[in-house]
Amino acid sequence: MGLTASHTRAHLVRAILEGVAYSLKDTFTIFREIGVPVERIRLGGGGARSAVWRQIQADVYAHEIEIVEAEEGAAYGAAILAGVGAKCWGSVDQATDAVVRVAKKVSVDKANSAQMQNGYRVFKRIYPGLRAMLGS
Repeated sequence: MGLTASHTRAHLVRAILEGVAYSLKDTFTIFREIGVPVERIRLGGGGARSAVWRQIQADVYAHEIEIVEAEEGAAYGAAILAGVGAKCWGSVDQATDAVVRVAKKVSVDKANSAQMQNGYRVFKRIYPGLRAMLGS
C-alpha cells in the first residue's frame, strides 16, 4: 500500500520485515486470548544477527527482546527437545533454564514503537481485504 517510484529497495525490505513482525504480533494476541502468558521473547539463529530486524521486532511487539547466545537456532532447539525426549531434563522449561543463555537484550524505542503500533492498526484493517483480493 502506498508504494511509489520514489521508494527504494531498502524501503521494500523494511516493509517486508515490518509486515512479518506484524504477522508475528498476531500470534501473541492469540496466545493472550487462550490464556498463555508471553513473558519473554527470545531470538536466535541467523535472523537475530540483524540489528534492524531485532529492533523492528522489539518496537512492533512493544516488548524487550532477548538475543540468545546460540546462533544455531532451530538445530539448537531440536537438540534441546531431543534432550527432553531422552529424559536429560524433565521438561522443556527445565532444559531451556539449564542451557539457554541470553547474550543481550534489545529495548523498545518508545517513539518508534508508537509509530509501529499505528502501522499495526493499519495492517489489521487492510490485511483481510488484501488477502481476500489475492485469493489466499
